[in-house]
Amino acid sequence: MLKVENLTVSIQNKIVVKDANFHIPTGETHVLFGLNGSGKTSLLQAIIGNPKFKIEEGRIIFKGKNITKMPINERAKLGIGIAFQSPPAIRGVKLRDILKICAKNDGERIISLARELDLEEFLDRDINLGFSGGEVKRAELLQLLAQNPDFILLDEPDSGVDLVNISLIGKAINKLLEKDKKQVERKKSALIITHTGHILDYVNADKGYVMIAGRVVCSGNPRDMLETIRRRGYEECVRCLRRY
Repeated sequence: MLKVENLTVSIQNKIVVKDANFHIPTGETHVLFGLNGSGKTSLLQAIIGNPKFKIEEGRIIFKGKNITKMPINERAKLGIGIAFQSPPAIRGVKLRDILKICAKNDGERIISLARELDLEEFLDRDINLGFSGGEVKRAELLQLLAQNPDFILLDEPDSGVDLVNISLIGKAINKLLEKDKKQVERKKSALIITHTGHILDYVNADKGYVMIAGRVVCSGNPRDMLETIRRRGYEECVRCLRRY
């Protein structure tokens, strides 16, 4: 589904991602751990095609196609979707309006999806205006469900939300990623970035990575990695790097 090869990314002449390499097969969910400021969001912004993030070296391959220089709208058309960590409020644009675009004017589907995420009463409100942190996260997932992309980027879906919201978010992510199907039958893939790892209590991941100072430094079983991070902190990852 996605291959990131020797990717180095900068913003305002500062390198924020250094020589990143990984691949995500069709049907798999991968998770990227790291401290705030480690480069996780910058990596997602580069994959989605945010023009503020300049690719200095390397390339991004999606479904066998080199998308490194492709604009963000073309990447979306190919089947890449993203839920941002802190999306802006948009005055004058109703949530229903953007959902109509994502869902190709399927009004019944919009209502059904909004009901699942307990957002029916938000459909005719300006996007994210006056929403709580959990409501913003659910609205992001609602747009992704309406878009129904093949590859999903999730930026800190577990940050700043309570247990009720994270449960709803987890259910929405599992639906989006076809977790009710056997892995070989799934057509959706995802990269989830997280600082705390709480989302793994609700969504199973197939592989994990740790990012430190812009580098993807190791990979492995996400549950084992999270257990080590919870017990010993990210400092243990730094110590591990020094040893090897």
